[in-house]
Amino acid sequence: MSSLKDNSAHQQAILKKLYLIRDVEEAIAERYSEQEMRCPTHLSIGQEGAPSALAPLLTFDDYAVSSHRAHAHYIAKGGDIKAMIAEIYGKATGCSGGRGGSMHLIDESVGFKGSTAIVGNTIPLGVGLALSQKMRKQQNLTVVYFGDGATEEGAFYEAVNFAVVQKLPVLFVCENNLYSVYSDLSQRQPEGREIHKMAAGLGIDSYYADGNDVVAAYDCYQAVVTNIKAGQGPAFIELPTYRWREHCGPNYDNHIGYRTEEEYQQWRKLEPISRFEDWLQENGLMTARDMRAIREEVKAEVQQAFEFAKASPFPDATTVANYIYCEDE
Repeated sequence: MSSLKDNSAHQQAILKKLYLIRDVEEAIAERYSEQEMRCPTHLSIGQEGAPSALAPLLTFDDYAVSSHRAHAHYIAKGGDIKAMIAEIYGKATGCSGGRGGSMHLIDESVGFKGSTAIVGNTIPLGVGLALSQKMRKQQNLTVVYFGDGATEEGAFYEAVNFAVVQKLPVLFVCENNLYSVYSDLSQRQPEGREIHKMAAGLGIDSYYADGNDVVAAYDCYQAVVTNIKAGQGPAFIELPTYRWREHCGPNYDNHIGYRTEEEYQQWRKLEPISRFEDWLQENGLMTARDMRAIREEVKAEVQQAFEFAKASPFPDATTVANYIYCEDE
């Protein structure tokens, strides 16, 4: 396995994903008050490192599923941002035809098999996808993204147990941002519990890496992905990170009492993009000019995506009942 320092293609791919996720979501936050995006949005600003570090290690034939905070995972897997933004605007050109909104994204052309609003709901679905890959003898894996709150759902334990027993090619990625809506871990889990160690108790190979340190996360992912694709069975990775904005919506909410401004500022200093930029420059891998060029390319893509979404038509009203019931045979 080569290190990230020796792989310039992966360095550029990760940096572009980081910029793309951040800029798309900052644009959503900036425009949300226009009242044209008529669905809830759960932003991943501050959490871009975990999916971006994994992105270049996956192929189009690998699968991924996510939960309500899915924008970053969709983008990292290669999802079409024009279709994603159109979906958030409720347009017919959206990736779910304008019917699902922010929490129901899908792009099967790149193996992103969907996201749902129900906490933990896609965990067993991802395991089912991995089972299908094993039955077809494919040399691929399924990534299941979820937050720390999902590890408190029964479906998590059942799915991990099944994956271990069946030795399935599934990677469970827990982005631990410390909060389930407004409740921190101390209010939800026993003192001293470490999620990755708890998962290891279920018999799964379990790992821990800094979710805001792209290089450390990449190294961990690379070893784990290699093992899974070699047939060694499932793995679990816990990645601590931190969301900057409110649980649901475009605003900051440090003033309402469940977390402090001081805590937010401490985590903001650890954010993944500037840390990765510093690492690239310190190691002579990329210049500030190189990074500006990638950022400008991304900004143009984001602008085009919003223009596309706003110019797209709404779904035809006569199709409102489509896809609700199975048609008679």
